[in-house]
Amino acid sequence: MVMDPRDEVDPNGLEMLARAFSEQLLACLDECAGGRRGLFSEYVGDEDEGGSWPEAERLRELAIALQGVFAQQEDRNALCDEFLDLCTIHGESHPGERKLARAFLERIERGDVGTPTQEERKLW
Repeated sequence: MVMDPRDEVDPNGLEMLARAFSEQLLACLDECAGGRRGLFSEYVGDEDEGGSWPEAERLRELAIALQGVFAQQEDRNALCDEFLDLCTIHGESHPGERKLARAFLERIERGDVGTPTQEERKLW
């Protein structure tokens, strides 16, 4: 069986993309933890607060694309998955971007990304 060259993904290229995503994510998380809004959502509220954040928008787009490429390879990128999960949190129970960014940075520093955020309860 001959593979279509478009279906082949260079593992080194994928690793480079994942590393670039990680570096950009950490930089944006630092800014967000410092008070900049718009990392986890395009909606930032008042336009007076600084408007859009192009790097954050590109980061979300890269995360979606990267997740798709990893899925094609039947693989996952925990950092990418967790970031996209955080981007879906909305509503009254939303803790705020600054808190989300700080908590995510702490999980990354502890090496907890890719592990459940809450302990699984055992019934016995």
